[in-house]
Amino acid sequence: MYLVLVNYLKPLSVIDALLPAHREFLEANYRSGLFMVSGPREPRTGGVILARAGSREELAKVLEQDPFVREGAASCEIIEFKATRAGKALAILLDGEC
Repeated sequence: MYLVLVNYLKPLSVIDALLPAHREFLEANYRSGLFMVSGPREPRTGGVILARAGSREELAKVLEQDPFVREGAASCEIIEFKATRAGKALAILLDGEC
């Protein structure tokens, strides 16, 4: 499992202009099953994505297609982790190991 920290590099006016295309990018990756949860950070300095990918490289290739990244408006930090505990609402995210 991967936690992606999106960090804005350009002003919010640029981010807002790219937001419709970014949302389409997110939706496509939700449909494919790659993205599980996402949302903006508070304060609005970037975003967070929880993803399940076959590899870091696979996820990095997908993130390169994000309009924010393509336009140099944001960078992404990929953090890999193994989920070993979750509350009932998120237990489906575990790989059967607690």
